[in-house]
Amino acid sequence: MRYSNKAVSNLYVCVHSTGDLFGRLMKEDPSTIKGAEALMLGEMLTLPQNFGNIFLGETFSSYISVHNDSTQEVKDILVKADLQTSSQRLNLSASNNTVTELKPESCIDDVIHHEVKEIGTHILVCAVSYTTQAGEKLYFRKFFKFQVLKPLDVKTKFYNAETDEVFLEAQIQNITTSPMFMEKVSLEPSMMYNVTELNTVETGDEGTSTFGKMSYLQPMDTRQYLYCLKPKSEFAEKAGVIKGVTVIGKLDIVWKTNLGEKGRLQTSQLQRMAPGYGDVRLSLEMIPDTVNLEEPFDITCKITNCSERTMDLVLEMCNTRSIHWCGVSGRQLGKVSPSASLSLPLKLLSSVQGLQSISGLRLTDTFLKRTYEYDDIAQVCVVCPYMSRES
Repeated sequence: MRYSNKAVSNLYVCVHSTGDLFGRLMKEDPSTIKGAEALMLGEMLTLPQNFGNIFLGETFSSYISVHNDSTQEVKDILVKADLQTSSQRLNLSASNNTVTELKPESCIDDVIHHEVKEIGTHILVCAVSYTTQAGEKLYFRKFFKFQVLKPLDVKTKFYNAETDEVFLEAQIQNITTSPMFMEKVSLEPSMMYNVTELNTVETGDEGTSTFGKMSYLQPMDTRQYLYCLKPKSEFAEKAGVIKGVTVIGKLDIVWKTNLGEKGRLQTSQLQRMAPGYGDVRLSLEMIPDTVNLEEPFDITCKITNCSERTMDLVLEMCNTRSIHWCGVSGRQLGKVSPSASLSLPLKLLSSVQGLQSISGLRLTDTFLKRTYEYDDIAQVCVVCPYMSRES
């Protein structure tokens, strides 16, 4: 593409940038794969014809050429390329040195690169100043406007588990008009957490991605990524610290589109709603999945003092229609300091088959005469071992 300025006959500015050519013909080309025209070139090499669509996180690259179309030599040529955004003006020129002379039919070339970090209107400003043989100083500018669009829509959901683990589901949608190859989607956790990616299926010694070998994300398609964050050992026992942690980490997304253009986005720090445990937190450390009808089974509870004062706790166990506690109710557990925990093994049995909810635990702080009730703590499957098979 060549852009000229009629007021200045000596020099011309030529700019090439990213874009699509022969889009309709590509779809008709029999050597391309149907549905993957933007990824498979076939026999037709599509070269950029205009700025096209440029997306946040991609690298904007342009080739700038200043050509002397006159029959006279010019001197002291200075070429400057700036990128104007809504918030700043950036100098992208590889060199700001003046070229001493430019002979007829010669050119000055420059390649600029910029990682796009803002959405909205961008203007590439190419400015050229030079001196004619008569000593006249001339100057002209060219403006090339383009829009930077948002390539992905990212939504997150959090689940706070009773074991202090946090599960993150990231929903990533391709909102461009071309397929994307998802090169990497990872979670960089905050300093208090370790992260485990749950997006692979273990097959032997290696893990296979749940999205298959070719990780393409079609236009307007959405994909869910799952991560598990677990507190580091030095923070795991500090109930008050973990309770107040809201910053989880940030997502790092890398993709490729069209002719292999690479893009990368990092989200801001993801934040969850801090779980409300109250003054006393009761969680399960051990519980069987299946138990026999009317046979005692064991569970282990963990009691954590989440308040800022010492508590003197008493445990009461209340039977329900199906769950019966084995042991003495009204047992003294003793004093529990702030952020301290104690492990509590308990025994119970069920008199009803099926999926039964464990309820009926009561903790009373004798200092404040305050009672904390815990129902629907967990569920257990109760089966009858004596049922004979029908012949």
